Amino acid sequence: MAAPPRASSSRAAVQATNDDASASKLSCVRKGYMTDNYVQYFVRRPVKRSPLINRGYFARWAAIRALLMQFLSQPSSKRKQIVSLGAGFDTTFFQLKEEENAPDVFMEVDFLEVTSKKAMIVAACKETARHLDSPVFAPEKGEISSEHYKLFACDLTDTARLDAVCEKANLDLSLPTLILAECVLIYMDPEASRALLRWAASKFSNAVFVAYEQIHGEDAFGQQMIRNLESRGCPLLGIHDTSTLESKMNRFLETGWKRAVAVDMDEIYNRHIDPVERRRIERLEIFDEFEEWHIMQVKEFFSCEF
Repeated sequence: MAAPPRASSSRAAVQATNDDASASKLSCVRKGYMTDNYVQYFVRRPVKRSPLINRGYFARWAAIRALLMQFLSQPSSKRKQIVSLGAGFDTTFFQLKEEENAPDVFMEVDFLEVTSKKAMIVAACKETARHLDSPVFAPEKGEISSEHYKLFACDLTDTARLDAVCEKANLDLSLPTLILAECVLIYMDPEASRALLRWAASKFSNAVFVAYEQIHGEDAFGQQMIRNLESRGCPLLGIHDTSTLESKMNRFLETGWKRAVAVDMDEIYNRHIDPVERRRIERLEIFDEFEEWHIMQVKEFFSCEF
């Protein structure tokens, strides 16, 4: 069956998902699911999420956290870099810095509308600014430049601009680099997301790409998810191009990556998250949405490409 015609995304609507993610993370933090001492500074209107949403966001956070720590803890005489594409108001750098686990360079990229707000918040908040060495703030450009943390504005469909950003950040393209894209590729036109993946594969000689996004948009739950997002002006432009784990892996292999692994969140939660930690968070709230939980978890996936 042919995929339905592609809708167009509203930049403002897609960027609004950034605010939703930050609010969800703060909800988790306040309930004790995880520790993040900085997300509070990026949320204007705190909300209390349902136990289902809290547990789902925790699983996403725990999976990313595990992959980041695995990358950062690898023995190596070389320095390490993290590049976060479509980073939004993510606070990972500041938490890693507090824990003394930050990489040599942590670069974030997003639309100007997002990075300009983030630059202003980071500059105005002493708790975030104290983690930056000799920072130069340019909120009007959506930029922060410091020794270890870099923030730049860039449309991810513009790979020439990405080249310029990497040069401006003084990235060493030969160093071990983890590239992170959380719910980013799925909002891009398939041709644009493949161009981005080809760019990353050719740009960095020693990299791993970690992606998180939705899969299986063909059933009733998936169709409802798609309709909900379309009604908000942020359709999942890539959902029909790569709707299965196999197609997600093939997309990377076809764009220059040598190896690809993809698993859904149901498997990650039950097999890869520390069982002690899993039991701890399962006692935080009354939870009876088990059917919805399973359906939601198999609709999302993580992939690692090398």
